[in-house]
Formats: sequence, C-alpha cells, structure tokens
Amino acid sequence: MEVLIISKQELLINEEIRDKEIRVIDFDGSQLGILSAKEALKLAGEKNLDLVKIAPQAVPPVCRIMDYGKYRFEQAKKEKEARKNQKVIEIKEIRLSLSIDTHDFETKLNHARKFLEAGNKVKVSIKFKGREMAHPEMGEVIVKKFADSCSDIANIDKMPKLEGRSMVMFLSAKNAK
Repeated sequence: MEVLIISKQELLINEEIRDKEIRVIDFDGSQLGILSAKEALKLAGEKNLDLVKIAPQAVPPVCRIMDYGKYRFEQAKKEKEARKNQKVIEIKEIRLSLSIDTHDFETKLNHARKFLEAGNKVKVSIKFKGREMAHPEMGEVIVKKFADSCSDIANIDKMPKLEGRSMVMFLSAKNAK
C-alpha cells in the first residue's frame, strides 16, 4: 500500500479508494460528475492514468484522474528547487573584553563587518572575569560603541543584555530581508 504525504496530507490512489460515490475530475480539469469508485477506476485505467483522492474531507470525496508518477516527480522537483533557493543564515560570534585595546577592537570590528556583508548575523559578547562583574556598565559602553561603529551596515536585533557573567547583543545586516 503506497501512501504519498504532501504537505502532511495523505493521498490515496487507485484501489485504496473505498468510497461508494466520488466526484471525478478528468486529467484536463473538466468535471466528469459523481461516479462510483469502480467506474472512475475503470475510466482511469482506460486512459492509462491513476485515480487519486485529492479532497477526502469533501462530500462526496473528490478524486482526480492524473499521472501519479509524473505528479510525484514534479512535487519532488519543486521541493528540491525550494531547498536550493533558501539561504541559511549563520550566527557568528565576536568576543570582546573589558580591557580591549584599540587595534584589537578595530580588528574584531572588521571581522564583524565581513560577516554582516556575507549576510550572517553577529553575536557580540563580553565575558566578565572576577571583579569586572562589579562594573557591567563599562561592558555596555564597549558593546554600544561596537554597534555604533557598525551602524552603517547593521541593525541591532537584540539590545545588550547581561546573562550571567556575559553581556550579549545581536546584530543583523541592514539589507537582509
């Protein structure tokens, strides 16, 4: 027994259709009316096509005469095309520290710009060590300075937030859809 699942809907074909009466649609889209399952199956067999139940919830259920193999092939082709066209957005992390020097800051900023231009999101984080936890506002200043330096190509997705011993902020590219 072969059952095809498309968009979480099971399609019954040929002998699997057990209803007394079904509304039949021909392969060209014209309605043939309400027939018994045997008659519809006989019609489909004469045309060397399959009888596929496309709307089981309708009264009476709607079945269509079609080339089931070709239909499955086209559905698989559409799904493959959709997967090919989607872009996976990665989250890249940039780690800063409270005692970061100017050159290190600029280097990390350049890395973040490259990630954003590639269409990725950037997670900017500062890990507080030891007594640095007493001054989280200093970390917030550094993170906001980082965001301001990227403001021409990036938007802030999530404002700086203290999570345990680290402060986290998310940036995404402005031209991202």
